[in-house]
Amino acid sequence: MGSRLYPLAVGNFAIGTGMFVTAGLLPPISADLGISQSAAGQLMTVFALAYAVLSPLLAALTARLPRKRLLLLAMGVFVLGNALTALAPTYPLMLATRIIAAAGAAMFTPTASGVANALTVPERRGRALALVMGGLSVASAIGVPLGTLLGTASGWRATLWLVTGLGVIGLVGVAAIVPELRIPSAGRLKERLTPLADRRVMAVLVTQLLMFAAGFTAYTYIGSLFDLPLAAVLWAWGLGGIVGNQLGGRLTDAYGPRRMILAGLAASTVFLALIPVANLALPVALVWAFLWGVLGWLVAPAQQFRTVAVVPDNVPIGLGLLSSAQYLGLFVAGLSGGAALDWYGRAGVIVLATAFGLVALLFTLATYRGAAAPSRESVPVR
Repeated sequence: MGSRLYPLAVGNFAIGTGMFVTAGLLPPISADLGISQSAAGQLMTVFALAYAVLSPLLAALTARLPRKRLLLLAMGVFVLGNALTALAPTYPLMLATRIIAAAGAAMFTPTASGVANALTVPERRGRALALVMGGLSVASAIGVPLGTLLGTASGWRATLWLVTGLGVIGLVGVAAIVPELRIPSAGRLKERLTPLADRRVMAVLVTQLLMFAAGFTAYTYIGSLFDLPLAAVLWAWGLGGIVGNQLGGRLTDAYGPRRMILAGLAASTVFLALIPVANLALPVALVWAFLWGVLGWLVAPAQQFRTVAVVPDNVPIGLGLLSSAQYLGLFVAGLSGGAALDWYGRAGVIVLATAFGLVALLFTLATYRGAAAPSRESVPVR
């Protein structure tokens, strides 16, 4: 089933590039639109908040659609949103177009994970989820540095056209390769929010929120934290993300999600605190960024695996809620990180990111007592 999953990874590559590349474009966007860099950073914040809010709403509205049709619709909306961003003449219009792009992403990524789960036998599920979500880590390694370089050389709008083109490639791949299938799922919004009453589900979601708040408080404003070539640092981080994502899937299958999550959170928090050391010289920064990328993305497949184990009978809903929590974390990161940057400078951002990481680790230690056994039955497909 591996070949059928590649278009899903390509779609996530386009989404990841469109989402994360904003961090590398803050200077040209702020200069072009006459706004501060913290205001430019809110483009990512608005995207993240829209994704978090729209994900369960759109999932309820589209529950009856076959998954392939939904994937095509989602990628089409994402492409439209990025094309409109590239054309937007003012900052308020840019914010509105980021909401459109986020709506497409909010439909695509959880659906892609659900399809990967449905097409894969349980003993290979960690690797399948890592492959599909690997599109996001590859985006951080290739798409974001490339987009940053293109934006610096040809303007940030050229980067948005690149993202639009990547989305078109993902759409064509899904249309050509991904099979038609239906995954039983609750339709009404109330049913989709029912898992929130389960403490185990809430524990997974809060860990996800805090983990992404920590990492992306630093990542969103990374251009303000380093005095070194930004594209090189982003490239090293993304390359580490690819390695971490693939290792995370295999190690999760081998050792279980709990060990991977706790180890990744602990080490990532230490690396956030070491940002001032990383800024001393480019070689140090590259090694730091690579290892930070490995550790950060190591946790992603484990969190998805953990979600599947907690809600084995409703995997699409669980993964949708996980995505919402992830993007709420990005929203918190963008908003609080921007305030910290304005009030306390780069030191404030580093302290805040490290604090979020420490809280995430302590919360997970307190709430994740043991790894639930994975279901040995695939999600039924019809």
